[in-house]
Amino acid sequence: MTRIGLLGCGSWGTTLAQILAKKGETVNAWHYRKDFVEAIRFSRVNPLIPDISLDEKISFHYNINDVLNGSEILILSVPSSAMRETLEKISNNIHPEIKIVNTSKGFELNTLMSMSEIILETLNINDDQIITFYGPSHSEEVIKNLPTAMVSACANENHSKIIQNLFSTENLRIYTSKDMRGVEIGGSLKNVIAIASGICHGIGYGDNANAALITRGLHEITKLGIAMGAKEQTFYGLSGIGDLIATCLSTHSRNRHVGDEISKGKSLEEIISSMGMVAEGVNTTKVVHELSKKHNIEMPISNSVYEVLFKRRDPKVSVKDLMIRRLKKERLQE
Repeated sequence: MTRIGLLGCGSWGTTLAQILAKKGETVNAWHYRKDFVEAIRFSRVNPLIPDISLDEKISFHYNINDVLNGSEILILSVPSSAMRETLEKISNNIHPEIKIVNTSKGFELNTLMSMSEIILETLNINDDQIITFYGPSHSEEVIKNLPTAMVSACANENHSKIIQNLFSTENLRIYTSKDMRGVEIGGSLKNVIAIASGICHGIGYGDNANAALITRGLHEITKLGIAMGAKEQTFYGLSGIGDLIATCLSTHSRNRHVGDEISKGKSLEEIISSMGMVAEGVNTTKVVHELSKKHNIEMPISNSVYEVLFKRRDPKVSVKDLMIRRLKKERLQE
């Protein structure tokens, strides 16, 4: 039996804990709020997924060291904005051979660092101890055992296979990859395109516009990913086009919801305060804006989202400007 710790009891973290518990694993889960921990211990229900009774093999803790001590595998499922602060709480109490499974998507706003880079900088571990676990996987479907595929990415293929075997079920199929960089970038940047997709939906544009948006959005993600050291083929996999399609088309998507609400004239502050959950694409939009300048990559869709969210530009004007840009060939390197 593997000793498993989980930091973050949002809908996704709780879903992963439930999957493992149903496979017979014991999971020690941490949440930063004591009242939340006490409530979920009593009710065995996470209010974010209210229809599911949580397995007794999941134990909930407020003291983070109760989760960390002895853990062979530690799953990170906290918002990207809280990643560094959370890891600093445990940096002096890490088992030297622990495997860190990161499920959080996004970048740190002030440093432009990915989650794996923050983990490496904060914890005294090797890069092959970090496994990035991403893919098109809305918790609302995974928790109901609807068929889902994901990717376990690590520089050490054996470690990615350990996580592959740990999470695989008859309803959850896990693939492996060695391109952790590409998986991180694809799984994070797709949230920006999903906001754009929501904007188009809210305006009333149809399938043609959304198909073009997704296709050209993938083009932008791939260009930046290659410039940042990722492999091109990764973006045609589960954490690239797969995650992009799911996030752009699904009504479960928080980021698509943000775009949809923006197109109705609501302010970003109003939308975020009413959601009760984190839409990672909002901060990622700021990061992508900076990364595109840093790497000198043209990203018209992503930068249009930036202007709509943070410069209050009219979404319809932004779409029009995208349509009348200089005509060009359809190819990766322009």
